[in-house]
Amino acid sequence: MSKPPTIHKRASNLLLDFVATSVTLGAALPSEQTLATACQASRTVARSALVHLHACGVIDGLGAGERRLLRRPQADDYFDVAELESGSERIQRAMMERVFQRDLQPGAEFSEVELAREAGASTVSVREFLIGFSRFGLIEKKPRGGWRLCAFDLDFGKELADMRQLFEVAAIEHICSLPASDPVYRELARLIAKHEKLAPRIATRYGDFPPLDREFHTFLIGLLNNRFARGFYDIVSFVFHYHYQWDKGQEMERNGYALQEHLAILRAIAARDPALALANMRSHLQSARSSLMLSIRTRGQGKPQA
Repeated sequence: MSKPPTIHKRASNLLLDFVATSVTLGAALPSEQTLATACQASRTVARSALVHLHACGVIDGLGAGERRLLRRPQADDYFDVAELESGSERIQRAMMERVFQRDLQPGAEFSEVELAREAGASTVSVREFLIGFSRFGLIEKKPRGGWRLCAFDLDFGKELADMRQLFEVAAIEHICSLPASDPVYRELARLIAKHEKLAPRIATRYGDFPPLDREFHTFLIGLLNNRFARGFYDIVSFVFHYHYQWDKGQEMERNGYALQEHLAILRAIAARDPALALANMRSHLQSARSSLMLSIRTRGQGKPQA
């Protein structure tokens, strides 16, 4: 039997969390739309997650009106979190970590074989990912094989920042329109806790911020349930979170400031204050835009990077 896809595993784990905290033993599960929201997926995916819960004996039926909670979920009912990252996500993470950790410069070269080894993926999967990602103009294929990183200019940065603002402001407006009972607020609380844990250690652990930064913004963009927004955010993450054109000498200060901006946004959402959440998000995006523009100008003037 083939293994269930990653989206099914994620949805099943989210649904298990939902019934564990939001459904009384013996009670009927809510509507499919509510379950799909809890799964952060479509109704079709939510139904596949319900099949998993039924097979585990957590619920007693699959038809509408038949789905009742028989017992609380246990650890064995969940899929291993290590299985929840898709091949494409592993490749993307490996490429971003390679650029970020090695401080690679424009013109730096890498091979499909190297990236496949680091991501634990096939070279075919890596090639497909790189061809798709290359449409943004930040990497290019070499004539005789291999790939290289490309620089970007002020116009590129401005256009990217403009599009980012459209999506992320829309995401804030959407989450602030959800009822306080929506399961998305549990994820919000988890993100607040992760930011609060890192905040007092940011001076020595500032290198831990880029993955958290990506998680924060990916969470917001995911709420839009918009395939174009999700695809666009791959390039946003690469430029704003990992790209080599950042001035590494300002990294600790920049990351510490951004972390506090994240917390201000998250706390305003949790407090059900849409106006403050939107104001804080716009301030955060303006800070990110200004920092990016300064970094591009600094490199363009030939000033040394720390």
